[in-house]
Amino acid sequence: MNSVKANTLHGIGFAVLATACFATLDTTTRHVSTSLSVLVALWFRYAIQALITTAVVWPGRGRKVLLTRHPRFQMARGLLLFACSLLAFFSLKYMPVGEFTSVALLAPLVITLLAACMLREKIRTLRWLLVLGGFIGTMVIIRPGSQHFDWTVLLPLLLVGTNSGFQILTSKMAQTEDPMTMHFYTGWIGTILSTLILPFVWEMPRDGVVWLQLLLMGVLASIGHFLLILAYGRAPAATLTPYMYTQIGFAVLGGWLVFDHLPDQWTFVGMGLVALCGALGAWLTVRENRIAIQPPES
Repeated sequence: MNSVKANTLHGIGFAVLATACFATLDTTTRHVSTSLSVLVALWFRYAIQALITTAVVWPGRGRKVLLTRHPRFQMARGLLLFACSLLAFFSLKYMPVGEFTSVALLAPLVITLLAACMLREKIRTLRWLLVLGGFIGTMVIIRPGSQHFDWTVLLPLLLVGTNSGFQILTSKMAQTEDPMTMHFYTGWIGTILSTLILPFVWEMPRDGVVWLQLLLMGVLASIGHFLLILAYGRAPAATLTPYMYTQIGFAVLGGWLVFDHLPDQWTFVGMGLVALCGALGAWLTVRENRIAIQPPES
């Protein structure tokens, strides 16, 4: 198999696995938020990620894991992810997982725009149309002006901006930075920031189930973000964009299994449009790869 094609397919696979981790993390976060302060849960999420990453990386690399060409970018990426997590945790306290995910996935549209402007990635017209289709599907889901559209939608809309910046910076840094170094800094920056808030909001988790859920959140965050770094290291942001929408399906499944909640018919229509755009995006990626590996004419 052509190495470029293999890398692209591996990147897509890593991205889909990452969205599954994030959807499960969101479902667990919403469940935990019913019995524990969101800010306390946020601290556990980052502290566990930081400890897991350190335990895995430090024995083999030691201080080498701290080496980076762009310390300011590492700091900026950590701050952006912390802002994303903060907005996501509060959003999930008030919104069902599927609906939250659908609104938050306006981000791929913004990411594609940033990829064209900042990373100078070449984006075909059909791919622009697919991203636009995803945007329209998201608008059908949230339906501005209806009873489904209230102040809680503002939280994931703010998340769209911070998440777009985080994703595009990850894509840029993944080309030169060690993935484990990026992961290490992200976990500890979030831990430090959440620790500064912790004394003002601390409360002890009530039972063993909550403790297990907090542990699961940290593990899922660790695995999901490492998979995302691997994905962006193998495929450009514009190629991965349609596949980010698979998180909607995982989120709806989680909301149904855990909370017995299913979106209404119009929301499903919007999700169907988003899924269609993702499927067409997969076809377009395969077609582009086939063209790329054709031998030149003599």
